[in-house]
Amino acid sequence: METEEKKVYTIDDIARELGVSKTTVSRAISGKGRIGQATRERVLEFIEKHDYRPNVMAKGLAQKKTFNLALLLPKDYAVTEFPFFKDCMQGICEVASGHDYDVIISMIDGDDLSQIQRLEANRKVDGMILSRAVEHSMAQDYLKSCKEPFVVIGPEEDPQITYVDNKNLEASKELTSIMLMKGVQKLALLGGNQSFSVTESRYKGYLQAHKKTGRLVNEDMIFMNCENQTKVSEAVKQALEQGEDGILCMDDAICSMCIGSLRERKIPIPSQVRVASLYDSKSLEYNNPPITSVKFDTVRLGKMAAEKLLKMMGEETEEETQPLNYQVVLRESTQ
Repeated sequence: METEEKKVYTIDDIARELGVSKTTVSRAISGKGRIGQATRERVLEFIEKHDYRPNVMAKGLAQKKTFNLALLLPKDYAVTEFPFFKDCMQGICEVASGHDYDVIISMIDGDDLSQIQRLEANRKVDGMILSRAVEHSMAQDYLKSCKEPFVVIGPEEDPQITYVDNKNLEASKELTSIMLMKGVQKLALLGGNQSFSVTESRYKGYLQAHKKTGRLVNEDMIFMNCENQTKVSEAVKQALEQGEDGILCMDDAICSMCIGSLRERKIPIPSQVRVASLYDSKSLEYNNPPITSVKFDTVRLGKMAAEKLLKMMGEETEEETQPLNYQVVLRESTQ
């Protein structure tokens, strides 16, 4: 006796059988979007009963999609930057997974576009996320020219480029203002790589705070490209020689090197020099004394990048309307 062949259901079949729209079925399966609980349970019960499994390959062929996103990470990132990229990646993967997309990680080496060109030419992904905004970026120019959907994480002045960014300028302005109002007379600034857009944002915030409080900026006490202990130590040495009683570091890595340099010179924090960082980390939170810093929600930053990219690609997303924000955490280093 021949056994009856088991029917393979599609989303169209499920929608027709239950008398609902395909969108409703998709939302019930993905758990995304607005749908009544009773309807969701009815769809899920039908799916379980009929052993429905979405065929992603068939779906991709039908829609001419790969259902892959590329996250482009800089090959030259420092170990201290890893927590930032890890949190961004977590947010991106959560959103991508919720829309049946996978994330391909690709390492980009400076202005070498070969990896991006290979991804684009072979149609391996449907869109890309650049994890670091760089001034005069060849990668961004290339993606614009080939009309590849992409989003940049970091500040971007080109109106044709979609980006998401933390409020680095505002946070820098607020923390600088707080230090000046707390009585710091001479505030040195230790900055990062000047080719990174975030460095420019934080620098502008520092300048705006001085202007707002009517304080003059000593350009000789602004040190950029402090990317290793030697450069940081030299900057700290010059700042102390000029009688600076406060040091604002653009990120936690620079701040950690600054603290080490002050310890070598037996300069106490905060009694002789007040220190703060424009990016927080566990090492600064648990330092002795704990360091005043700015906290950002980097996981949410990654989520918003993925949501914007998927929306550009025509997907229905629950894009958050609440803007990204930050928190200045005052600790003992600026008391």
